[in-house]
Amino acid sequence: MASEQTLIVIKPDGIRRKLVGKIISRFEDKGLRMMDLRLLVFSPKEADEFYSVHKGKPFFEELVSFISSGPAIACILEGDHAINTVRLMTGATKSFEAAAGTIRGDYGLGLTENVIHASDSPESFIKESRVIFSRS
Repeated sequence: MASEQTLIVIKPDGIRRKLVGKIISRFEDKGLRMMDLRLLVFSPKEADEFYSVHKGKPFFEELVSFISSGPAIACILEGDHAINTVRLMTGATKSFEAAAGTIRGDYGLGLTENVIHASDSPESFIKESRVIFSRS
């Protein structure tokens, strides 16, 4: 079995809509373990660094603005094949394309307001978690 860690961020819309418990319980029900949990508000600089892979794309500024618009919850999850498992549970980025039964399919309201971010690779997990968990 390939135990690994990944990062999820419940975005400001997920917190405003009181979906945090429902979302986290899905991962716990799947057998993933919470290794770290943090409530934060991204500064514009942190949001820019967090989404730097999308810099130059037409939606970049909207992403940065939205993720820094209110509190978010970051959680490091651990388990067998955690990255792929979490990505499958999260669903397609465009919530209107996400399958029913996925987090975005059940709770997302669009492209930006899609409730959750999930790291897509070990490299992304390292980069993204450093932005969040290396804060003072």
